[in-house]
Amino acid sequence: MIKHCLSLFFTLVIASGVNAQNAPVSPKKDTIKQLAPVIIKGYLSDQPLLSVPASVSVVSKAQLSLQPDNSFVSALNSVPGIRAEERSPGSYRLSIRGSLLRSPFGIRDVKIYYDEIPLTDAGGNTYLNAIDINSVNHLEILKGPDGSLFGANSGGVVLLSPVNLHQDSNFVSLGLNGGSYGLVHENAALQNQSGNYRFNLNQGYESYGGYRQHSYMQRHFIQAANRWTYNGKDELRALAFYSDLNYQTPGGLTLTQYQADPRSARLPTKFVPGAIDQKIGITTKMLLGGVVNELHINDRLRNVLSVFGSYVDFSNPFITNYEQRYESTYGLRTYFELSSEKHTDYGWKLNLGLEWQQTNADINNYGNNKGVRDTAQTLDKINTNQHFFFTRYGFDLYNRWHAEAALSLNFYDYDFKNVYPNAEAGFTNRHFTPQLMPRIALSYDVTNNFIWRASVSRGYSTPTTAEIRPTDNIINTNLQAQYGWNYETGFRLRNADESMFLDASVFYYVLQNAIVLRLNPDETEYYINAGGTHQPGIELYFSDWIIRQNNSGFIRGLQFNESVTLNKFTFSGDYHDATANYSGNKLTGVPGQVIVSSIQVKFPERLYIFIEHNYTGRIPLTDANTVFASHYNLLQAKAGWQFTINRKSKFEIFAGAGNLLNEKYSLGNDLNAVGNRFYNPAPLRNYFIGFNAGF
Repeated sequence: MIKHCLSLFFTLVIASGVNAQNAPVSPKKDTIKQLAPVIIKGYLSDQPLLSVPASVSVVSKAQLSLQPDNSFVSALNSVPGIRAEERSPGSYRLSIRGSLLRSPFGIRDVKIYYDEIPLTDAGGNTYLNAIDINSVNHLEILKGPDGSLFGANSGGVVLLSPVNLHQDSNFVSLGLNGGSYGLVHENAALQNQSGNYRFNLNQGYESYGGYRQHSYMQRHFIQAANRWTYNGKDELRALAFYSDLNYQTPGGLTLTQYQADPRSARLPTKFVPGAIDQKIGITTKMLLGGVVNELHINDRLRNVLSVFGSYVDFSNPFITNYEQRYESTYGLRTYFELSSEKHTDYGWKLNLGLEWQQTNADINNYGNNKGVRDTAQTLDKINTNQHFFFTRYGFDLYNRWHAEAALSLNFYDYDFKNVYPNAEAGFTNRHFTPQLMPRIALSYDVTNNFIWRASVSRGYSTPTTAEIRPTDNIINTNLQAQYGWNYETGFRLRNADESMFLDASVFYYVLQNAIVLRLNPDETEYYINAGGTHQPGIELYFSDWIIRQNNSGFIRGLQFNESVTLNKFTFSGDYHDATANYSGNKLTGVPGQVIVSSIQVKFPERLYIFIEHNYTGRIPLTDANTVFASHYNLLQAKAGWQFTINRKSKFEIFAGAGNLLNEKYSLGNDLNAVGNRFYNPAPLRNYFIGFNAGF
């Protein structure tokens, strides 16, 4: 680890030195591509990233385009503090500054929005894998608990922005790429602008044979988005998508099996059939739609209102049973924003709003007869209601001090009844005590290009539907919410022309009443509140156009990026299960160090090359810290050629490779696994080639 840190330090010094040496030698102004400041919308209105008093990362459309477009995982893992996993194609897990202890699969404890529409349902589950990556324009990631504006979460918030409806143009685009292990990914889009009305349609299809046995994935996706501007600045937006995703799950391997044949699916034993025998996998059909209205009542007062709904048909033939879920969600989110009159020395904004969601779920378990639904075991209904009121006050003084205070009041309850075998006549209610979630933050412009910030916030995360009613088919009314306080400070630094940017954070998160997964001997799941965690960490992001983008010379642009995550997450003194206390042990599933370095080089004739290296440290696989996954180094590269046929017609061809070092690793481990089946091997060296065309 010392070697890696020293390498990072000297790289930054050299990069900064080269940039400093090049700074006085400035090409002609008309050959330089000016860099626009990054603007975020995460705190309800547009703000420059540089001065926002929060730990926020942005993954732009340009950054997404450099990464493989068959998955969100590589792009998300380039952000400090983020760990995205894909145990098999299509099977996402995501954590922000924390562990995956409560997520055997899927995404929990992170709130995700698509435009102003929650992608996370009232039961706390998020189907991010339903979305085709080409339908997303960019991502904003708010790290640390941020319930003051977004409700119950103790992990963080991800804001997805759909295709760019703010670009005034008509276009048609097509893309196709293919690669190793049967990868095929196709996408098409069209946009039509007619007066104040804009319509965008995106379609995607992806299939992937997979590196391992029984790991085929297929997704059909279509999305429509509309924007109608009326009364000058007011606008009405509509968004809808349908996704049909199915993927096979090969299951975890023991270390011996992993070393002998990493491409194998989970093998049968004398007592339990294997993954292929039981045809285990997941099918998710999801329909989501919503309408967002932004109304400017006058120059100082505006309102944003979104009304939304979704329906999910989910099935999961597993080793021990066959689960089917039917989930319907509906709700609304609205807030008012009142701005001060314009003043030279100060300004303020006041927000007041609410969000309400209801998710009704039928959760049914049957026997699994080699992938065919068999006799009913347990049929339940769970209706979850989650709503909160929120307010925020932001104040700017002398264009240097930026302060904000935000607070939400959160309500959560669920009703449940058993349909079979008990045939209960009425619902039983489980009500949680309303919770306040405050956030106080401050930033100060030491200079125009150096900004310090600090914040304190409370996290609070209620148990999800999948934790209340896990695969042991027992509704756990004793499961409590987890909560904690996050303390953070940091700074951002840029140079005068904004070609260099540095963002550093130091935080300490104390989590209590942590919700964690436990497994019965027959591999059915249940959850407990196991105690607490201490989570101190350091995050750093550095980006520098060492050679600024220009129109002359052999190198038309050279950009270096560095992302560093260092942490020492441990269990607190009361962390336990039924048999042992794990006080002081490293937090399961979290690497202590992640360093991601990349370089992008642009050449004449719009040729480019992108290279990225990811070092991930050892990962504890058990709470007892008796087993660790080894550290690994991933190297990927992409090269392409972009050319313009005429003013509107553009074409790009590209090719690339992943895991160039042929590293043997697991991108998503089964934590505390029964039978020591921890490992889900990821693909070895792989290749892809494709094109994009726009007209």
